[in-house]
Amino acid sequence: MTKVITAAQAAELFKDGDYVATSSFGLAGWAEEVALAVEERFLKTAKPRDITHIHAGGAGNFQGRGGGVWAKEGLQKRLIISHAGSEPQCMEMINENKCEAYNFPLGVILQLYNDIARRGPGVFSKVGLGTFIDPRFDGGRMNELTKKAEDIIELKVIDGEEWLHYKKFPVNVAMIRATTADEYGNLSAEKESLSLELLALAQAAKSSGGITIAQVEYLAVGSTIHPKKIKVPGIYVDYVVVAEKPQMQTMVTQYNPAFSGDIRVPVGSIPPMPLNEDKIICRRAAMEVRAGESCNLGIGIPQGTASILAEEGCASKVTLISESGSIGGVPGVRGDFGHHYNIESSTNQDAHFNFYDGGGLDTAIFGLGETDAEGNVNASLLNGKVFGVGGFLNVACNAKKTIIAGTFSAGGLKIKTGDGKLTIEKEGRFKKFLNKVIQISFAGKVAVRSGVELLFITERAVFRLKEEGMILAEIAPGIDLQKDVLDLMEFKPIIPPDLKTMPEGIFKPVWGEGELKKIVEG
Repeated sequence: MTKVITAAQAAELFKDGDYVATSSFGLAGWAEEVALAVEERFLKTAKPRDITHIHAGGAGNFQGRGGGVWAKEGLQKRLIISHAGSEPQCMEMINENKCEAYNFPLGVILQLYNDIARRGPGVFSKVGLGTFIDPRFDGGRMNELTKKAEDIIELKVIDGEEWLHYKKFPVNVAMIRATTADEYGNLSAEKESLSLELLALAQAAKSSGGITIAQVEYLAVGSTIHPKKIKVPGIYVDYVVVAEKPQMQTMVTQYNPAFSGDIRVPVGSIPPMPLNEDKIICRRAAMEVRAGESCNLGIGIPQGTASILAEEGCASKVTLISESGSIGGVPGVRGDFGHHYNIESSTNQDAHFNFYDGGGLDTAIFGLGETDAEGNVNASLLNGKVFGVGGFLNVACNAKKTIIAGTFSAGGLKIKTGDGKLTIEKEGRFKKFLNKVIQISFAGKVAVRSGVELLFITERAVFRLKEEGMILAEIAPGIDLQKDVLDLMEFKPIIPPDLKTMPEGIFKPVWGEGELKKIVEG
């Protein structure tokens, strides 16, 4: 029996007050035609109303596509998400208190799907302790309206240890995406570059007495998809919508066979980064990676570390991974974040976060928004806009070594380099090393006490957080310690008598043949 319906028919299945969980990582996994049909139905009939939209990875492309199409008063009552930064309409709705919004760590949402599927009690996790997600602070609430709403995160003490209890919710509708469905609803994902949480979501809906709607590009005769290629068995899928247009593989790429593993491309074709502040930061960050280790790169400046490793002939010595479940190969940048050229494997994203939470990752590199003397980092509320923590917390709290990397100041920074030293031609307008961050999205001292080695790397200074405080470990050659560093910090770091100088080679056009290889190979 066929399960195929139109997008318009699928939209009719959404009911008032439904909890709707969607697969997404940018536009990967996002069932866009079903989402647009729901929007169109609401604009015509004011139905469905008051839905709660849950998604783990961000759902959008920063330009209006994605989850933002549901950001309408009356349609969307509540968000339970890890990241809103790629959905400007949702960010605006949250900022204007037009919907409730809770921020859960990405990994916690994924793990909740599994817990809902097995009818468990919700997720107990240490991820989020000491941050704004902790109920002793904001309880994950992203705006004033939500502060009047119920607590859905609790602090529990079990055997003398503190845990956060993330309460479960029903999944009335699971909206997922694949490449091909057969007439029985079996799904394969050959053109997708990410496996995401499709199976966990479909199982959560089944356990909740809900429905699963899958959008695909192709329809096959029943039982003709190779069984080993099936990502979601048809017993979990209630309806299939065949898209009228090609689906987006990433935020900006419709389809690249190198992302889906159908071809391999020469990594030598990746152009080297220009010598600027970003390259200096990424070169210094690359010095912390060791051969045989796994390394996770966050979005923004940290992504350049992959380029440095390739440029210096070290790419094959390190396994680069992403929060999306991508393992091996070379990570894409900007709108292709999370998708890897020459990928080795693509793990179901919910299982992938077990690896992070279990302490399997060696090194994590994330961007620097702002920090304070306690090593707290704000990456979730910047310039008055709510972004959310994404996968940052799960990864950074549990890696053996976490590096927070970014420029020392923000807003107009201009430097001069190339001669083995650094000169600040124009200072940034905004300080990043503050007495107190506006929102704690990563608790430095909590991470250090749990055994994480924590560094802050900028173009002019390197800091290490220890139990005794923030230690200035290195400064760039050519930099005036007082004028270029201390005077621009709202707190005074600990300065050791043996303050080191950052290597001159990273401030030159050519680092030095084999220098990084020597470091990486130890």
